[in-house]
Amino acid sequence: MIKDITLGQFFPGRSIVHRLDPRTKVLLTMALIVIVFFCQNIFSLLLMIAFVAAVNLLSRIPLKIVLKSVKPIVIIVIFTAVLNLLYTDDGRVLLSFWVIKITDKGIETAVFMAIRIILLIVSSSLLTYTTSPTQLTDALERLMSPLKVIKVPVHSIAMMMTIALRFIPTLVEEIERIMNAQKARGADMESGNLIKRAKALVPVLIPLFISSFRRAGDLAFAMECRCYDGDHGRTRMQTMKFAWRDLGALIAVCLLLTGIILLNIYVPDLT
Repeated sequence: MIKDITLGQFFPGRSIVHRLDPRTKVLLTMALIVIVFFCQNIFSLLLMIAFVAAVNLLSRIPLKIVLKSVKPIVIIVIFTAVLNLLYTDDGRVLLSFWVIKITDKGIETAVFMAIRIILLIVSSSLLTYTTSPTQLTDALERLMSPLKVIKVPVHSIAMMMTIALRFIPTLVEEIERIMNAQKARGADMESGNLIKRAKALVPVLIPLFISSFRRAGDLAFAMECRCYDGDHGRTRMQTMKFAWRDLGALIAVCLLLTGIILLNIYVPDLT
């Protein structure tokens, strides 16, 4: 399960999604996260699924990689769906047993929430799949640049966010290595109840924290040796600029939002 985490990984490519301005991708990702919750019926949700699937096809990211980004959150998706299934009292009762009551509205809500979470993960993962850490840093810094007026350290915040995102795959590899080493020494991390498994993770967490702090110190030392001084007098090798494809992407998302709103308004009147 640990090695299935692909968040923070960048897959180089020349697709139209890769060539979008990083600022456009950040803004559109935020817009898609909001638009997901505008879907109120099955038709608007299907439109959202079709749009996200089309973006995945345009990005040319292998379907296997996209599915791996969803695999680690399967438990969260199931848990959320079960909660919505059991705690929704509206609608026609389909099954009633003791304190458990399942309604058709509960099933609909559970399915909606599960699909929404998956769409959120897939949409967010596309940002890191198609945007390098350097581009992401520059995009976040430029988008937050108005905050410099009130003395907010925009560059430092953007740098910390990107470094944290960049080191997720490294930490995943480190956890895998430590777990394999502990298993080779006879540690049992897969049997027993939840408390026993949690205790078995202690020998993994301590070396992980030590390794993380050591890596952070090495990174800080390397940045100081290179005379890193934030954004003071910093220039960029590549200048970001909007192109026609960015305008097309913005129009496509606006059309998506319009279509979802229209489906939410008019489709219930037809059913």
